[in-house]
Amino acid sequence: MKRGVRIAIVGATGLVGESLLTALEERGYEPSTLALFASARSAGSTRTAFGKSWPVRELAGASDFANIDIAFFAAGAATSSAHARAAASAGALVIDKSAAFRLDDTVPLVVPEINAARAIGARLIANPNCATIPLALTLAPIAREFGLAWASVATYQSVSGAGRAALEEYRAQCAGAQEVSELPRRIAGSVIPENGSFDADGHADEERKIAAELRKILELPDLRVSATSVRVPVAVGHCEAVSFGTQRPATRAQIADALRPAPGVRFLDGAGYATPLDVVGTDDVAVGRLRPDDAHASGWLCWIACDNLRKGAATNAVQIAESIGAASGVAT
Repeated sequence: MKRGVRIAIVGATGLVGESLLTALEERGYEPSTLALFASARSAGSTRTAFGKSWPVRELAGASDFANIDIAFFAAGAATSSAHARAAASAGALVIDKSAAFRLDDTVPLVVPEINAARAIGARLIANPNCATIPLALTLAPIAREFGLAWASVATYQSVSGAGRAALEEYRAQCAGAQEVSELPRRIAGSVIPENGSFDADGHADEERKIAAELRKILELPDLRVSATSVRVPVAVGHCEAVSFGTQRPATRAQIADALRPAPGVRFLDGAGYATPLDVVGTDDVAVGRLRPDDAHASGWLCWIACDNLRKGAATNAVQIAESIGAASGVAT
């Protein structure tokens, strides 16, 4: 039981904010203070957690974090850019889920199973993209054992990754609604290979994020990475079709042996695989369908699935806080 920690959640009424509350409860936290912040529209409501009802307030400024130990930001890049550094200066350990600081050289980008040491001593830590986390967890043990020459991924990202409004619109479309406002096109009964703005070469914002974040987490700045990001008509659970090349020759058995004990990974041997329905409510990254890539020498293919709201977002953030507490001897 982690008792007495003073916690703030910015974006507490969003999908990730609610998942943070669930993760904290499941992992044995019992905060002495729980400060919940959201937009003016949600201010005045309450959320139940840890057997109590907690009020939701609108964020005022740095003074809101003066007596906070850990502040989780899950309200988007604009809010994080405006308030995260001030919260850290006020004394809170800030763990930010937005893209605001992920590629800032002064801010560690952390997946605890891979690079927890990067977080030690930092007051502002970035939580990676929900599609990058499962990809990094899969490729990190392979990079350590055999070197990684290149990686390519096609993501199949659920609607919840775009937020509550998009999820509600998707569900309304499934019930017959025709309105399209939250995603570029209608998602019910379709797939959308557009996730963020396109650059001059045709790469979408999400695809650029995945490549840049993977390089930073794995500390492979010259790694060749390509990505195609696709939104699919699934409520929760991201999947990815991954291909990668090793620098040193490896057999399938050797790669399987590297994945099987990897922390945070659930390896499914043979033709085994997981779907979004299989991973919802879990924290492991399921890796299956490992097989040779016949188009590339020393190339391999696999399929991964992960709950994007949990390990893809909330659980990873809580694990960052726990890793810092464990390293410092402080019970977080």
